[in-house]
Amino acid sequence: MKIGLTGGIACGKSTVAAMLARRGAAVIDIDRIAREVVEPGRPALAAIAEKFGQAVLQPDGTLDRKKLGAIVFADPAKRKELERITHPAIRAEMKDRMRRFEEEDPDRLIVVDVPLLFESGLESYFDKIMVVYVPRDEQKRRLMARDSLTEEEAEQRLKAQMDIEEKKRRADIVIDNSGPLDETERQLDRIWRDLVPA
Repeated sequence: MKIGLTGGIACGKSTVAAMLARRGAAVIDIDRIAREVVEPGRPALAAIAEKFGQAVLQPDGTLDRKKLGAIVFADPAKRKELERITHPAIRAEMKDRMRRFEEEDPDRLIVVDVPLLFESGLESYFDKIMVVYVPRDEQKRRLMARDSLTEEEAEQRLKAQMDIEEKKRRADIVIDNSGPLDETERQLDRIWRDLVPA
Protein backbone atom coordinates (compact mmCIF):
# COMPACT_ATOMS: atom_id res chain seq x y z
CA MET A 1 0.00 0.00 0.00
CA LYS A 2 1.14 3.51 -0.80
CA ILE A 3 0.48 6.24 1.77
CA GLY A 4 0.87 9.95 1.11
CA LEU A 5 2.00 11.55 4.37
CA THR A 6 1.35 15.26 4.74
CA GLY A 7 0.41 17.92 7.28
CA GLY A 8 1.02 21.57 7.96
CA ILE A 9 4.28 23.30 8.75
CA ALA A 10 5.40 22.53 12.35
CA CYS A 11 2.80 19.77 12.82
CA GLY A 12 5.42 17.06 13.36
CA LYS A 13 5.26 15.27 10.01
CA SER A 14 8.98 14.37 10.06
CA THR A 15 8.55 12.89 13.55
CA VAL A 16 5.68 10.69 12.33
CA ALA A 17 7.68 9.70 9.20
CA ALA A 18 10.52 8.54 11.46
CA MET A 19 8.06 6.56 13.63
CA LEU A 20 6.70 4.83 10.51
CA ALA A 21 10.24 4.05 9.29
CA ARG A 22 11.04 2.44 12.67
CA ARG A 23 7.99 0.21 12.21
CA GLY A 24 9.34 -0.97 8.86
CA ALA A 25 7.77 1.35 6.30
CA ALA A 26 9.79 2.42 3.27
CA VAL A 27 9.82 6.22 3.61
CA ILE A 28 10.46 8.48 0.62
CA ASP A 29 11.19 12.12 1.50
CA ILE A 30 10.05 14.55 -1.21
CA ASP A 31 12.10 17.44 0.26
CA ARG A 32 15.24 15.32 -0.11
CA ILE A 33 14.31 14.45 -3.71
CA ALA A 34 13.70 18.17 -4.38
CA ARG A 35 17.28 18.90 -3.25
CA GLU A 36 18.73 15.99 -5.25
CA VAL A 37 17.09 16.91 -8.59
CA VAL A 38 18.91 20.28 -8.56
CA GLU A 39 22.38 18.89 -7.85
CA PRO A 40 25.18 19.61 -10.35
CA GLY A 41 24.92 17.44 -13.45
CA ARG A 42 21.14 17.02 -13.18
CA PRO A 43 18.99 18.36 -16.07
CA ALA A 44 16.80 20.45 -13.73
CA LEU A 45 19.78 22.50 -12.51
CA ALA A 46 20.86 23.24 -16.09
CA ALA A 47 17.30 24.32 -16.93
CA ILE A 48 17.17 26.59 -13.85
CA ALA A 49 20.47 28.25 -14.78
CA GLU A 50 19.23 28.75 -18.34
CA LYS A 51 15.93 30.27 -17.17
CA PHE A 52 17.15 32.41 -14.26
CA GLY A 53 20.75 33.11 -15.28
CA GLN A 54 24.15 31.90 -14.11
CA ALA A 55 23.87 34.22 -11.09
CA VAL A 56 21.73 31.58 -9.32
CA LEU A 57 24.74 29.23 -9.32
CA GLN A 58 27.53 29.34 -6.76
CA PRO A 59 31.18 29.33 -7.94
CA ASP A 60 31.34 25.54 -7.39
CA GLY A 61 28.36 25.01 -9.73
CA THR A 62 25.81 24.22 -7.01
CA LEU A 63 22.49 26.04 -6.75
CA ASP A 64 22.52 29.27 -4.74
CA ARG A 65 19.20 28.71 -2.97
CA LYS A 66 19.21 32.15 -1.36
CA LYS A 67 19.58 33.98 -4.67
CA LEU A 68 17.00 31.81 -6.41
CA GLY A 69 14.65 32.16 -3.44
CA ALA A 70 14.94 35.95 -3.56
CA ILE A 71 13.87 35.86 -7.23
CA VAL A 72 10.98 33.37 -7.02
CA PHE A 73 9.43 34.39 -3.71
CA ALA A 74 9.17 38.02 -4.87
CA ASP A 75 7.35 37.05 -8.08
CA PRO A 76 4.61 34.37 -8.26
CA ALA A 77 5.04 34.04 -12.04
CA LYS A 78 8.74 33.26 -11.61
CA ARG A 79 7.90 30.74 -8.87
CA LYS A 80 5.53 29.01 -11.31
CA GLU A 81 8.36 28.91 -13.90
CA LEU A 82 10.63 27.25 -11.34
CA GLU A 83 7.90 24.72 -10.45
CA ARG A 84 7.46 23.86 -14.16
CA ILE A 85 11.13 22.83 -14.17
CA THR A 86 11.38 21.07 -10.81
CA HIS A 87 7.98 19.41 -10.29
CA PRO A 88 8.15 16.97 -13.24
CA ALA A 89 11.68 15.92 -12.19
CA ILE A 90 10.55 15.43 -8.57
CA ARG A 91 7.47 13.41 -9.58
CA ALA A 92 9.47 11.19 -11.92
CA GLU A 93 12.00 10.42 -9.17
CA MET A 94 9.22 9.81 -6.62
CA LYS A 95 7.44 7.35 -8.95
CA ASP A 96 10.72 5.59 -9.71
CA ARG A 97 11.52 5.09 -6.01
CA MET A 98 7.97 3.88 -5.27
CA ARG A 99 8.25 1.36 -8.10
CA ARG A 100 11.66 0.11 -6.86
CA PHE A 101 10.41 -0.35 -3.28
CA GLU A 102 7.36 -2.20 -4.59
CA GLU A 103 9.50 -4.55 -6.67
CA GLU A 104 11.84 -5.26 -3.72
CA ASP A 105 9.00 -6.11 -1.32
CA PRO A 106 5.38 -6.00 -2.59
CA ASP A 107 3.99 -6.30 0.98
CA ARG A 108 5.97 -3.43 2.46
CA LEU A 109 4.12 -0.23 3.33
CA ILE A 110 5.44 2.68 1.23
CA VAL A 111 5.11 6.13 2.81
CA VAL A 112 5.87 9.25 0.78
CA ASP A 113 6.45 12.35 2.92
CA VAL A 114 5.01 15.24 0.83
CA PRO A 115 4.70 18.62 2.61
CA LEU A 116 2.47 20.16 -0.10
CA LEU A 117 0.63 17.02 -1.21
CA PHE A 118 -2.81 18.61 -1.69
CA GLU A 119 -1.37 21.89 -2.99
CA SER A 120 0.57 19.94 -5.65
CA GLY A 121 -2.40 17.75 -6.64
CA LEU A 122 -0.61 14.47 -5.89
CA GLU A 123 -3.52 12.62 -4.23
CA SER A 124 -3.99 10.20 -7.13
CA TYR A 125 -0.56 8.60 -6.57
CA PHE A 126 -1.60 7.14 -3.20
CA ASP A 127 -4.02 4.56 -1.82
CA LYS A 128 -4.55 6.63 1.32
CA ILE A 129 -3.62 10.10 2.56
CA MET A 130 -2.38 10.44 6.15
CA VAL A 131 -2.43 13.93 7.67
CA VAL A 132 -0.40 14.83 10.77
CA TYR A 133 -2.59 17.33 12.57
CA VAL A 134 -2.28 19.88 15.34
CA PRO A 135 -4.82 22.71 15.86
CA ARG A 136 -3.84 25.92 14.08
CA ASP A 137 -3.07 27.91 17.25
CA GLU A 138 -0.71 25.15 18.42
CA GLN A 139 0.79 24.98 14.92
CA LYS A 140 1.53 28.72 15.03
CA ARG A 141 3.00 28.48 18.55
CA ARG A 142 5.31 25.61 17.51
CA LEU A 143 6.36 27.37 14.32
CA MET A 144 7.25 30.58 16.19
CA ALA A 145 9.27 28.59 18.75
CA ARG A 146 10.98 26.34 16.19
CA ASP A 147 12.01 29.04 13.69
CA SER A 148 12.25 32.04 16.08
CA LEU A 149 9.53 33.89 14.15
CA THR A 150 7.30 36.78 15.12
CA GLU A 151 3.57 36.10 15.15
CA GLU A 152 3.24 38.04 11.89
CA GLU A 153 5.99 36.00 10.17
CA ALA A 154 4.43 32.75 11.36
CA GLU A 155 1.01 33.85 10.07
CA GLN A 156 2.53 34.61 6.66
CA ARG A 157 3.99 31.11 6.41
CA LEU A 158 0.76 29.47 7.53
CA LYS A 159 -1.23 31.46 4.97
CA ALA A 160 1.11 30.26 2.18
CA GLN A 161 -0.16 26.68 2.76
CA MET A 162 -3.59 25.11 2.66
CA ASP A 163 -5.24 25.47 6.09
CA ILE A 164 -4.58 22.50 8.40
CA GLU A 165 -8.34 22.07 9.05
CA GLU A 166 -8.93 21.64 5.31
CA LYS A 167 -6.12 19.07 5.11
CA LYS A 168 -7.68 17.23 8.06
CA ARG A 169 -11.06 17.16 6.24
CA ARG A 170 -9.47 15.67 3.12
CA ALA A 171 -7.45 12.99 4.95
CA ASP A 172 -8.21 9.26 4.97
CA ILE A 173 -6.18 8.92 8.19
CA VAL A 174 -5.60 11.68 10.76
CA ILE A 175 -2.76 11.51 13.30
CA ASP A 176 -3.44 14.02 16.07
CA ASN A 177 0.04 15.10 17.14
CA SER A 178 -1.04 17.80 19.61
CA GLY A 179 -0.49 15.63 22.70
CA PRO A 180 2.58 13.82 24.06
CA LEU A 181 4.64 11.71 21.62
CA ASP A 182 3.66 8.42 23.27
CA GLU A 183 0.03 9.21 22.38
CA THR A 184 1.11 9.74 18.75
CA GLU A 185 2.91 6.36 18.92
CA ARG A 186 -0.25 4.68 20.23
CA GLN A 187 -2.31 6.11 17.35
CA LEU A 188 0.28 4.82 14.89
CA ASP A 189 0.26 1.36 16.50
CA ARG A 190 -3.50 1.11 15.91
CA ILE A 191 -3.23 2.38 12.34
CA TRP A 192 -0.25 0.14 11.59
CA ARG A 193 -2.26 -2.95 12.59
CA ASP A 194 -4.99 -1.95 10.13
CA LEU A 195 -2.60 -1.13 7.28
CA VAL A 196 -0.08 -3.95 7.61
CA PRO A 197 -1.69 -7.35 7.96
CA ALA A 198 0.30 -9.61 10.29
